[in-house]
Amino acid sequence: QVHLLESGGGLVQAGGSLRLSCAASGRTFSPYAMGWFRQAPGKEREFVGTIRWNTGWTYYADSVKGRFTIFGDRAKDTLSLEMNSLKSEDTAVYYCAADVRTRFGSSRFEAQYDYWGQGTQVTVSA
Repeated sequence: QVHLLESGGGLVQAGGSLRLSCAASGRTFSPYAMGWFRQAPGKEREFVGTIRWNTGWTYYADSVKGRFTIFGDRAKDTLSLEMNSLKSEDTAVYYCAADVRTRFGSSRFEAQYDYWGQGTQVTVSA
């Protein structure tokens, strides 16, 4: 079993920055990919970005491209999401997730992920 724990959420003004972290624990952690998703009030959970754990290759949703950056620290089993130029529409609960089945390609869909954190709230004030 893999446990994921997000941290770093909070309240930030529009235009500001925030960095989220996701720490993995449990059995030997060796995912093919890690991802970030978010869910705004009244909306479905949506893909934010993903990183291939062995290569570091990243892929982002168009809505965050150029503003958000994903980092993976394989030595510490930690995933980070650096968020810059935040907008009010970035307000959501942010979840990290681990994909242990998709050997190739990008992991952009919820169904590809096997383990999820409990989420951390990010609120961007206008």
